[in-house]
Amino acid sequence: MVLLTLMAIITIGIVRLRNLFAVVILGGIYSFLMASVMIVLDAVDVAMTEASVGAGISTVLMLGTLYLTKTEESDPGHSPLLPLFVAVVMAGVLVYATIDLPPFGLADNPVHTHVAPRYLDYSIEETNVPNVVTSVLASYRGYDTLGETAVIFTAGIAVLLLLKGRRKMKPGPKRKRIRR
Repeated sequence: MVLLTLMAIITIGIVRLRNLFAVVILGGIYSFLMASVMIVLDAVDVAMTEASVGAGISTVLMLGTLYLTKTEESDPGHSPLLPLFVAVVMAGVLVYATIDLPPFGLADNPVHTHVAPRYLDYSIEETNVPNVVTSVLASYRGYDTLGETAVIFTAGIAVLLLLKGRRKMKPGPKRKRIRR
């Protein structure tokens, strides 16, 4: 509950701040807290990914973007009531969707009684991979993992292209790069 409370406080801070540098730093802290939540839930592989991509690479790319742009957010040109209404309705739909979920952590939940035992029993025999997590990610869900990798790679290339497009060559004998 402490981690979730800290995440809620940081989320409110991110929404309220106008200084984009502070928002980027708080976003990195939020990612570290989310990685901590994943560790508490025994999803260490997801926690490592969240810490490296969410807090590490994303924070560095955002700081690089801020270097090329301004650090203060413009005042909104419209009322925030419609986005607030949409967010409240979506939160209500998500809470309503969780009502039918089985209680968290019970051994007889569907996730523990159907697919997981098969992975644990037949993983080495079917994939010849001694680590069950690796066999699930690389063999059973190989196409899914390939798709996720392609999405992350494409997003990284797009960010690099956007950052490169912000620079112009200065005309003249020295041809020095300048920021717009």
